[in-house]
Amino acid sequence: MPLDIAKIRQDFPMLAKTMHDQPLVYLDSAATAQKPLSVIDAMTDFYRDHYGTVHRAVYELAIRSSGDYQETRQKIRAFLNAAHDEEIIFTRGTTESINLVAYSFGKAFVQPGDEILISAMEHHSNIVPWQLLCEDRQAILKVIPMNERGELLLEEYEKLLSPRTRLVAITHIANSLGTINPIKQITQMAHQKGAKVLVDGAQSAPHLKVDVQDLDVDFFVFSGHKLLGPTGIGILYGKADLLNQMPPYQGGGDMIETVTFPKTTYNVLPLKFEAGTPMIAEVMGLGAAIDYIQALGIENIQQWEHELLMHATAQLEQIPGLRIIGQAQDKGALISFVVDGVHALDIGTFLDLKGIAVRTGHHCAQPVMRFFNVPATARASFAFYNTKEEIDYLATSLRDVVRKLRP
Repeated sequence: MPLDIAKIRQDFPMLAKTMHDQPLVYLDSAATAQKPLSVIDAMTDFYRDHYGTVHRAVYELAIRSSGDYQETRQKIRAFLNAAHDEEIIFTRGTTESINLVAYSFGKAFVQPGDEILISAMEHHSNIVPWQLLCEDRQAILKVIPMNERGELLLEEYEKLLSPRTRLVAITHIANSLGTINPIKQITQMAHQKGAKVLVDGAQSAPHLKVDVQDLDVDFFVFSGHKLLGPTGIGILYGKADLLNQMPPYQGGGDMIETVTFPKTTYNVLPLKFEAGTPMIAEVMGLGAAIDYIQALGIENIQQWEHELLMHATAQLEQIPGLRIIGQAQDKGALISFVVDGVHALDIGTFLDLKGIAVRTGHHCAQPVMRFFNVPATARASFAFYNTKEEIDYLATSLRDVVRKLRP
């Protein structure tokens, strides 16, 4: 069923705002998504009317909070089609989820001389933790190359896989290029060599149907704030048998079974990886965000966002001197671009004066910028609450900016 975009936009108070006396055209959802009222209200309601901690008390407020908290875990399990609730770990975001796996999986399974594979299009958050792991464990980091379209070279990936490959850490949708990687095929190839797979789903979870059992990935991570939820909350999905073999990432309350000075024993999943008082309100907000997405239908979201991508690509390709960076055959709803003779920062600044919010810079993907030999790009990223009229305004504004700034 087609989405009623005009009605949907009424659910997002920020979309009614102005910027520099112009209607806000928000095209930075790949960085962070705007929030519907249902998410804002869920958090406000919790703090105002039902605030209580989880796990630690028997009074009514705590019991209700604990129930709502666990219900969100169940929603995430269903959203990802995980096999068990305990395979869903709450973290502070994608970055912490990756760091958790790098530390705990690395401690359990990575030995000197072992290999970790990442790709040439990764966000820094899916590069640096693996560098730290390799330095700590004397392991070897290898990089899957890509072509000029921003697509991974799978034949080169196959050559890189070896019996020493312990884990492949790969982005589902590249935040700097929009490339959608063939995760199921990549995972099958890794498993044939006995390697495990972690997927950075920060850009895919809000936009694509994700079925972790069908993909057969070992770990899948994403952030709540890109999926209409609040900041400070993220998800780590991991197969239970792997998580059970991994040591805790942090020590503290809730992650323990018994504590004595000579020895501590640890709690069962998922609490083993959730030390301390958790992000209760943020979990409530993420639960409301999942409800909102599910009500619209992720397939409907994906279809509309693909229409926006096609419309924007056609419009921007007509602008003289503009070059799209990342032209993979299978792309998510974002466009990174450069304009000959104009710095990306200047493009972003002038668009801001017209009320248009786009991202500029290296997008935490400096190796990608070096590969394409550009210092930075401007990036317009779309969500289901955007319209084709907003894209038309972006194209018109870009033409004006180029006329003023081109030498």
